[in-house]
Amino acid sequence: MSVVDARAGMAPAGGARVRDALRRALGDLWRHSWRFFLLNAALAAVAIGVAVAGAFALPALVLALALGPIAAALVHCAIVVAQTDELRLADAVRGMRLHWLRGLELVAVDLAVVGLGALAFAVYVRMHAATLPLAFVVAYLVAAFLVLQLQLWPRAIAEPGRSLRDVTRDAAVALLRRPGATLRLALVLAVVNLAGIAAAVMPFLTLTLGYTALAAAHFVLDSPERED
Repeated sequence: MSVVDARAGMAPAGGARVRDALRRALGDLWRHSWRFFLLNAALAAVAIGVAVAGAFALPALVLALALGPIAAALVHCAIVVAQTDELRLADAVRGMRLHWLRGLELVAVDLAVVGLGALAFAVYVRMHAATLPLAFVVAYLVAAFLVLQLQLWPRAIAEPGRSLRDVTRDAAVALLRRPGATLRLALVLAVVNLAGIAAAVMPFLTLTLGYTALAAAHFVLDSPERED
């Protein structure tokens, strides 16, 4: 039984500091770069394909659900590396087989919340000046929801035996306990991914999504006292 299997039913305790999580993620990405290259490229290729299809036909955006199993496999691999320092391509296959349904659930919720939030924001902005405060409230809530994903995804994949509602509750409690640290990590990773897109898109397609998953896994699952 692997370390990940042994901890599957255990709630993450503590969590690494932002600087430590980023540093450990960078080391892991360096050691397993070609494996994360393949995983990152697969996820990015599907995301771009869905975006292109959606530009031509809006209903095609439902294909974004296909991102769920791939993202779950990527997060699973990040957890394996964070807890064992080892990774094989077979872990990606195993992660997709184990977590495809949870990945679909997570992406479906993400798409629903972000989609409804964007719709509400657009409506409030266009209605009247008096509704502008409501638009900013919606934008704030959606942003908070996106930050919550850094706490939610590692927990949801590391604890497959628990319901998504229970895992989400724990993630929300963890966010409330570490709001500043989680927000700082979210901002750093947003800059990393935006820089990857700006740099001819290639880093985003090949590395930054994997780095994001690794950093989130370390941030949520590591002990602050862990030594490299």
